[in-house]
Amino acid sequence: MSKIYYHAKIAAGVGDPQCYKGKTGSPPRFKVGDRVKIRDLPDVFYTQTPTYTRGMSATVAELVYESPAPEDEAWGHLDKPEWFYSLIFRQKDLWPDYPEAYANDTLQAEISERWLEPA
Repeated sequence: MSKIYYHAKIAAGVGDPQCYKGKTGSPPRFKVGDRVKIRDLPDVFYTQTPTYTRGMSATVAELVYESPAPEDEAWGHLDKPEWFYSLIFRQKDLWPDYPEAYANDTLQAEISERWLEPA
């Protein structure tokens, strides 16, 4: 059975990423309110971590789910799910020319644990 077919089979009736709940084998590294920095890792083929967030700091808003990272899933590597976090970035931090009148605007993104380190 191919890994992709297997993934569809285990998610049927449960949903994705719910089918990976409890599969990371470790507690989450970060908690709500923690400040984290996005690592600047290479991406050979595919990632959902936006380039403009790399090297930037954010606040953990929510621990959202466990799932294989997109860069693993793209290659059919489904055996090592990771924690995913909803992170809040200040837009002024992401784009220095962002208008001062909107300095409190934020952007939220879901990023897997491999991309995060303590800020």
